[in-house]
Amino acid sequence: MTKIEKTVKLIIFFLILIIVISCKTNSSNDYLQKVLNSLERIESATYSVQRESWLHGDTIPFTVDCIFVKEYNNPADTTIGASYACFDCDVPTKFQWGYDGKIKAVTYPETKVIVVDNFTARPVPYRPLTPPFFNYTKNIIQYALTTKDSITLNLIEFKEYYYFKLVINEDKQVEFFGKAYYMPESPYIPETTSIYEIWISKSNNLPYKYRREMYNNISVQAISNVELNKLSIADFNIYDYFPVDYEIQKYGENGRENKELNLIGRKAPVWVLNDKDEQRVSLSEFKGRILLLQLTGIGCGACQASIPFLKEIKEKYSEDKFELIAIETWKRKSHSLQYYSEKNGLNYNLLIGTDDVVKDYQTGGLAPVFFILDREQVIRKVFIGYDEERTKKEIIESIDELL
Repeated sequence: MTKIEKTVKLIIFFLILIIVISCKTNSSNDYLQKVLNSLERIESATYSVQRESWLHGDTIPFTVDCIFVKEYNNPADTTIGASYACFDCDVPTKFQWGYDGKIKAVTYPETKVIVVDNFTARPVPYRPLTPPFFNYTKNIIQYALTTKDSITLNLIEFKEYYYFKLVINEDKQVEFFGKAYYMPESPYIPETTSIYEIWISKSNNLPYKYRREMYNNISVQAISNVELNKLSIADFNIYDYFPVDYEIQKYGENGRENKELNLIGRKAPVWVLNDKDEQRVSLSEFKGRILLLQLTGIGCGACQASIPFLKEIKEKYSEDKFELIAIETWKRKSHSLQYYSEKNGLNYNLLIGTDDVVKDYQTGGLAPVFFILDREQVIRKVFIGYDEERTKKEIIESIDELL
């Protein structure tokens, strides 16, 4: 065989390969469009959702729970195009949170408070919502079919289901609050690849499970006991689900965000908690020293962003005069705290919080919240949230005043 003949055969081989790949891509897109059409026919749905979350690189989930969801297609809502209400799986009448297209409502049983957010208090380009399952998977598939971003698609057929994988190779992480949003760049997120996986049943061409993977965490949702198009959005009123004995507060208007200030000037609520190694640690051990107490949450972006500052401030002051303690209040497990501490190289103690700590310190699960205690363990300052420049400056000034 001559060199020219070999070259011709090689060219023909690659042309055939390109045609095969093109046919496969078209076939995949055709099926995904079929799935999208099925999703768009859903006007309402009820289902149970099993949810799990991991720290990236860990193997054991730090949260496992179940919720019952009522989901409605809502064309009047230009944000995500859906409304929903979420309940306790064991008590399907126990409302936890929801969204009606105008407000998001979240219950805090430990304080019997419902915080209502009408999205006017925060200058963000999107509404910070976790969309319901069918709406979420619909927007992911729609994005995959229409985007001009750098993506990789895979659709693999199995006996009873299809497995779909979307890898987004952009310079920012992509989250879905209805449409795709490109999250702000952060030095604490060096890897920006976003991965979405969806499992689709062949029986009805509808998703039943998805997995979302980002640099900071991984989450999985799987639904069961699904009923479609049995409810009408005309009958949906989120206020009907509010417990009658709960106080309603508006987000950002002298509500939950400012309630912590009531603790200033009071003795800090006492606690005895386990650290990541299951050793008991008591607040009383730190009497006589200035204490910076952070109520934090694994998986909280602002909490993650505060770590370099906390490590710095731990080294800044003498141990006989100052101590720093973080309390994890998002109900994590000791294994997750160990992994989180090792991954981030924490040089300060991280304790496992309880519902009583959340209640006593009045955070309602909000994180991060910083408390500065004097030598007699009286709360002198409270800082809510974390801003790299402002929070750092204010905390250091407050500590210096007390030393």
